[in-house]
Amino acid sequence: MTTNKNETPKNDTIDTNSTVDARTVLVTAATGKTGRRVATGLAARGLTVRAGSRTGTTLFDWEDLETWAPALRGADAAYVNYYPDLAAPGAVEAMEAFGELAVANGVRRLTLLSGRGEPDAVRAEEALRASGAELAVVRASFFHQNFDEGAIAAGVAEGVIAFPAGDTAEPFIDADDLADVIVETLTADGHAGVVHEVTGPRLLTFAEVAAEISTASGRQVEYVPMSEAEYAGLLKDFGLPEPEAQWLSGLFSMLLDGHNAAVTDGVKRVLGREPRDFTEFARRAWARQG
Repeated sequence: MTTNKNETPKNDTIDTNSTVDARTVLVTAATGKTGRRVATGLAARGLTVRAGSRTGTTLFDWEDLETWAPALRGADAAYVNYYPDLAAPGAVEAMEAFGELAVANGVRRLTLLSGRGEPDAVRAEEALRASGAELAVVRASFFHQNFDEGAIAAGVAEGVIAFPAGDTAEPFIDADDLADVIVETLTADGHAGVVHEVTGPRLLTFAEVAAEISTASGRQVEYVPMSEAEYAGLLKDFGLPEPEAQWLSGLFSMLLDGHNAAVTDGVKRVLGREPRDFTEFARRAWARQG
C-alpha cells in the first residue's frame, strides 16, 4: 500500500451522515465500467446525473478539449475518470486544463479515479489538486469485472487468461464497491483532500483467478503468463499501435511487480462494510451468463 499524507488514518471511519444538497454531477466516461455504475448510484440518491460520453446527450471526449467546458457548465461536482489511464502521457496536462475549467465553471467538488502504485498517476493527481477544487482521490486495484467485461473477457470466453503478471498476487476489487465509494465521496462531506486506497478483501494470483472462474463457470479457464514483450506483441496483434501496446504492457508489468500485493481497509472505512470477495463476483457473473 502506498502512503499519502492526506490519507485518512486507518482507525478512523468517515462520517457519512453529513451530506450535501441535491445537485448536478458530471460523470466522465459514463459508459465505462465505473462510469455507468457511478451514474446509477448517483441517480439512486436523487441527484441529477450528467452522463458525459462521446456519443450521448452530454458530449464529453477526453481527446476533445472543446467538449469539456459545455459538459462542466452548470454542474456542482464531477467524477473524473481519465482515459486511457491517469499514468498515460498527456494526463498531467489534461488534469491541469480540466481542473481550471471545472473551477471556472463553478464545479465545487471532484472525485478522481487513480491507480495504486502509479508514480505518474500521482503527478496527475497533484495537477488536478492544484485547481483548488475540493478533491477526493480514489486509488483502486485491478477490477473483478476486467474478467467479464472488456479485452481480457474475450480471452476468458475462449478459456485463456494471457497476461504479464507471473505469480504476483493482486487484491482485486469489485467495480460495484469502487462505484459505491466514489458515490459516497461525491455526496458526503469529509472527503476533500483525502486519498482513499481501495482493494478487495484478499490477494489472488491470476492462476487462482482462473481457477475461481473455472469453478464458477463450469468450464476450464487457464492462466498463461507472458513476458512484457510477448504481451505487447499480443496487443499489437489485436490492433493497438505499437507505441500504445508497448506502453500498456510496460504499465501492467510495473503494476504487477509485487509492490501492490497488499490489501487495504479503504472500502470499509468509507462504506462501513467489507468489500465483496472475488468468489461472490464470479458466481454472480457466470450465473448471469448461463
